[in-house]
Amino acid sequence: MTLDRLAHPALVIVDMQNDFVRVGAPLEVPESRPTIPVHQRLLAACRERGIPVIYTKFVAGPERTLVWEWSPVLAPPVCCCWKGFLRHYEDVGKELDCSDIIDEIYPEPGDPIVDKFGYGAFHNTNLDDLLKARHVESVLVTGTVTQICVEETARESFKRGYRTTIVADAVSSYMPDLHAAVLKNFALKFGWVSTAAEIIG
Repeated sequence: MTLDRLAHPALVIVDMQNDFVRVGAPLEVPESRPTIPVHQRLLAACRERGIPVIYTKFVAGPERTLVWEWSPVLAPPVCCCWKGFLRHYEDVGKELDCSDIIDEIYPEPGDPIVDKFGYGAFHNTNLDDLLKARHVESVLVTGTVTQICVEETARESFKRGYRTTIVADAVSSYMPDLHAAVLKNFALKFGWVSTAAEIIG
């Protein structure tokens, strides 16, 4: 690890939302839940050091987009990841906005939240502007799902010249083989893959 690749960093947390993380959610990623304490440690370290934290949200509906072809639960009546759509989650025993960030790592006032309507967090959003305004040179990417929104966001970050690191124990997938393949491939040609402990250290 070199200091260069972590110069002027920001933490970008991808899609840690109720409809992905909570038990029984329509697009549940069970492996996302073990990453919650890792996220909490990363967040504490970033806030202590004044490192910017930016969250992304995958938002669907009410208009149909091409993404619906591969995730039919985005359509009514399920309305997965629709803003303002309330869903009851057994693990927390209450109704929550299904598109919202999970309570365990909820944004603090002033943390930007980037709404995206596809997989990558840079496409047709203001994420690049937010990073530039904060003089960011390197990006730490966490969240879910590794081979979809995390990978797309990390590659887009690389494409824009940010030194990009995927935090291996803070990303998750429902397909272990693709999770492993993304981490291996990203480290070969696009950026770095490190654990949260290595980053914090």
